Amino acid sequence: MTTATTLLEGLYFGECPRWRDGQLWYSDFYAHAVFRVTPGQTPVKVVEVPNQPSGLGWLPDGRLLIVSMTDRKLLRLEGGALVEHADLNSLATFHCNDMVVDSAGRAYVGNFGFNLEAFIAERGAAAMAEAPSACLIRVDPDGSVHEAAADIRFPNGSVITPDGKTFILAETMGRVLTAFDIAPDGSLSNRRTWAETGRALPDGICLDAEGAIWIANPAAPECLRIAEGGEVLDRVETSQPSFACMLGGEDGKTLFIVTAPGSGSVAEKEPKGRIETARVTVGHAGLP
Repeated sequence: MTTATTLLEGLYFGECPRWRDGQLWYSDFYAHAVFRVTPGQTPVKVVEVPNQPSGLGWLPDGRLLIVSMTDRKLLRLEGGALVEHADLNSLATFHCNDMVVDSAGRAYVGNFGFNLEAFIAERGAAAMAEAPSACLIRVDPDGSVHEAAADIRFPNGSVITPDGKTFILAETMGRVLTAFDIAPDGSLSNRRTWAETGRALPDGICLDAEGAIWIANPAAPECLRIAEGGEVLDRVETSQPSFACMLGGEDGKTLFIVTAPGSGSVAEKEPKGRIETARVTVGHAGLP
């Protein structure tokens, strides 16, 4: 087990860390903005997103895509201004969240499927097994919106293998990582369980060069490295619950972990979120 160290403090609720061109990019829900930071320097605000930013990714030509959570839209940054890339309301049944963008510019976007805070307040966390499912949404480069997969138990972080043939998705409330085959047109098929995660709730995830997946676990102060089939290969201890992770740095072997005391209204009150880091032995692979 490794203990993470703090890189950055003062976030409200960070999400979707992405390593690109020597910098870490991330969303902060309740700061209503996307940031980028060179480790050791002060974060730079990239753009404000009034309806809460979440998932991040890039089109092949380098334009940034941003999930706008509460209005359920996918936005595109054009010359410093945000424009609508796609409206997801026809398929998203509650707030939109994490995203991965493939090499062709197709965006796969998750959504809660239901009001998480209200459900827990009314029925308690023990009833989460009865919570409604949601669909995973695919947005093609032309902005057209499609159902990529149905009946997903809170679709969250996702990765695409280096060969572009396998899509792996975290079903947070199902406590499972689910794999699909990717067709040339981006459609998904051959759904199967890649790994059950036991006590851990898989939130944000990232893939390494040995084919293992790191999962952020919001149910505990930790990030876990899991092999296909479910064996836990490694654990990084964090200072508070972890919600997203990304491998990056010059050699791809720095694990960036976004942590916070909690989500929702707990995170909105005070900027107690952090980005923590740990050095690992296997570097980044695949997308994001």
